[in-house]
Amino acid sequence: MPRKSERRRRYVMISVVAERYDIHPQTLRLYEREGLLQPARSAGNTRLYDDDALRRLELILTLTRDMGVNLAGVDVILRLREQLDRLQEDRDRLMQQLEIELRDRQAGIVRQHALVRIDRGTLVSLGTTRSSEAEGAQRARRRGSSRDRD
Repeated sequence: MPRKSERRRRYVMISVVAERYDIHPQTLRLYEREGLLQPARSAGNTRLYDDDALRRLELILTLTRDMGVNLAGVDVILRLREQLDRLQEDRDRLMQQLEIELRDRQAGIVRQHALVRIDRGTLVSLGTTRSSEAEGAQRARRRGSSRDRD
C-alpha cells in the first residue's frame, strides 16, 4: 500500500509535459535514455512526471536552451549538483554532531568511553532510602566509638 505522501503526489503524462514546456515527446524520451530524467511509470508502463521530475526538466531546459550546454555537460552538472546536495547533508549532520559534542564538553560529559548510549534527558535524584541513612549513621557511630577506645 503506498504511503500517504505517495498517494498525494500528482503526476502528469508525457503529452501534457511536452505541451507545457513546448518540447517534443521524443526529446523527453531521449532525456530518459540519457539518464537525465527518470519519470515514474504507471501499471500500464506510461511515463508519469511528478513535481521533482518537472523541476529537474526545467533545469535541463534552462541549461540546454538558455545556456547552450550539451547533454553531456548537463549530465555532469546534474551529477555535481547531486553530489553537492549529499555533501551539504553530510556537513549538516556533522555540524549537529559537533554541536552535541560541544554541549557535552561544556557540561563535562564524556560519552566517548560509554559502553551504552546515553539518551539526553534530566537526571532524577532518587535520594537515599531511610534504611541506607540509618545504616550510614550506625557506621558513623561505630567509627566514633572505636576512636574513643584508642
